Amino acid sequence: MTSTTSSSPAVPPGPGATPRRAAIAGLVGTTIEWYDFYLYATAAALVFGPLFFSDADPSTGVLASFATYAAGFGARPIGAIVAGHLGDRVGRRSVLVGSLLLMGLATAAIGLLPTYSRVGLFAPALLVVMRLLQGLAVGAEWGGAVLMAVEHASGEKRRGLYGSFPQIGSSAGMLLASGVYAGTLAVAGQEAFLAGAWRIPFLLSLVLVVVGLVIRLSLADPAVFTDDRAAGRLARRPVVEVLRTEPRTVLLTIGSRIAQNALYILATTFGLTYLAQTTDVGSGPGLTAVMVASAIGLLSTPLWAVLSDRVGRRPVYLIGAVGAPLFLAVFFLLLDTGSTALVVLAMVVLVNVFHDSMYGPQAAWYSELFSTRVRYSGASLGYQIGSVIAGTTPLVATALLIAGNGPWLIWAYFAVLSAITITATVLTPETLRTGLRRHSDQPVEART
Repeated sequence: MTSTTSSSPAVPPGPGATPRRAAIAGLVGTTIEWYDFYLYATAAALVFGPLFFSDADPSTGVLASFATYAAGFGARPIGAIVAGHLGDRVGRRSVLVGSLLLMGLATAAIGLLPTYSRVGLFAPALLVVMRLLQGLAVGAEWGGAVLMAVEHASGEKRRGLYGSFPQIGSSAGMLLASGVYAGTLAVAGQEAFLAGAWRIPFLLSLVLVVVGLVIRLSLADPAVFTDDRAAGRLARRPVVEVLRTEPRTVLLTIGSRIAQNALYILATTFGLTYLAQTTDVGSGPGLTAVMVASAIGLLSTPLWAVLSDRVGRRPVYLIGAVGAPLFLAVFFLLLDTGSTALVVLAMVVLVNVFHDSMYGPQAAWYSELFSTRVRYSGASLGYQIGSVIAGTTPLVATALLIAGNGPWLIWAYFAVLSAITITATVLTPETLRTGLRRHSDQPVEART
């Protein structure tokens, strides 16, 4: 591609917000959202099988539990479509407030659900409904959170850094979910935990939602959006428009997202099941490893983003896209040892090096790729459709583990996903120093 526009001047922050304040608000909000979403992932790996699918054998119960987990990913593009339309038409903040409320209420409701022993098939059916609502909320959340951070950024030099703050919420949410889950289990004990204490982490979501709402309601929409709204430049049907005017960019963001998301799920969700089913140490070392990697992610994610502000989004992204499939084989070998130290090492390298090098610059890159009037819709669609494919990873991996009596079919499956992501990453234009005030007829400059 060739560029028809030069970098735009710095976009001043909107009223009621500074770049730092908007970034911190994004961090807090996404931490709460991801706490809710990852809490379900942990429970799906370790609790929901015996509680909601107790009539099945253990392996089938895990498969069924991961099927409900995957259902949440199926709802995410729907949330992205609805939120993209509203975010590009009404505003970023309003959608973020709604997504936080929906996620918090759905998560708290899971903590009140009856189990299979009480209501039979109604239990897993209700669980699926709540998971779908979680998926809708996350589908709405990501695009708005990163745009609030990126579009409020006062200049181009730190856009990757500010955009990484909502991304840090993923690590913070996982750390919080794993910590609360592990702490509740340690205090209550296994028997009491399965008997009802597992509900406590889900019900705590209500407290976190109140905190998030107070922070989000204090922000204003970014100037880059409000200026377009004042000038009457908003798209009437932004989802339709982005698919008509920028379809290639949507496809490339989908492709680049697939392996990044699959890698994280494979490590932090399926990894717990793999340890529990193939070693004598259970899931304990895995939970410890997830918490350590999540804690390190609070630093590694923005560090990779800062590097992308210096050398570009694409070269940093390729570090993870190429390195992840190469290290995954080592990851499984280290898990097979059952050693807590080696399991932690495996998780840290896979997540904090190869995953975070993709995840850190992702928010800024996806935001910069799309034109102003369809940015929420385009970035959300690419991100969430890619998530649907990745969301089936625990289900596929569990089935491949059973079929192959080992992890090597899983590695081959991930290698295919990585090939897609590497190809998409190479084909996606570099956006470093690209202005945010851009129209659909002004393509991003493809830099080498």
